[in-house]
Amino acid sequence: MTKRTAAKYKIDRRMGENIWGRAKSPLNKRDYGPGQHGQRRKNKLSDFGTQLRAKQKLKGYYGDLTEKQFRKIYGEAERVKGDTGENLIGLLERRLDAIVYRAKFVPTIFAARQFVNHGHVTVNGARVNIASYRVKEGDVIAVRDRSKQLAIVLEAAQSGERDVPDYLEVDHGKMTATFVRTPGLSDVPYPVHMEPNLVVEFYAKN
Repeated sequence: MTKRTAAKYKIDRRMGENIWGRAKSPLNKRDYGPGQHGQRRKNKLSDFGTQLRAKQKLKGYYGDLTEKQFRKIYGEAERVKGDTGENLIGLLERRLDAIVYRAKFVPTIFAARQFVNHGHVTVNGARVNIASYRVKEGDVIAVRDRSKQLAIVLEAAQSGERDVPDYLEVDHGKMTATFVRTPGLSDVPYPVHMEPNLVVEFYAKN
């Protein structure tokens, strides 16, 4: 278990928001930061601080992404024609672990990464165990037959905690999901307000 996975809810408290919208988030009981200084009064953030917070929140939402990985994805978003912030969201949502999470095959983005890494997922019939694998429009993502009865899969599919977005067509009977289209910011069901425009500003200056 990675350090990030073990302490994932510290991200919620550091951000001051329940970024995955989970009922288990400690923020529902303690709406202050982690650590011995967590209850100190918060100072107003500078422009840099606001941009940094937006970047940390978006990066943290997608689980175990390192700064190097996130910066690389941002660089790709910058090179593609169109709005960089929208491109960034589209690239993040095309990650295989993000699709597995959105399809409600597993309960968390952290579980999605592990689920893919352990070989439980196929793309167009071929097993893929790379969480960062980039799905294309029309690709069919499926849970392997031998993995469909895992408790984590059954519980996630039946959970009412979140809905499947409309850029995926999901059949929980067959445990398959078709990636229909690349979403924009307004299509993605983030439980909290994400500001990719501030992420663009952050990287433009740093």
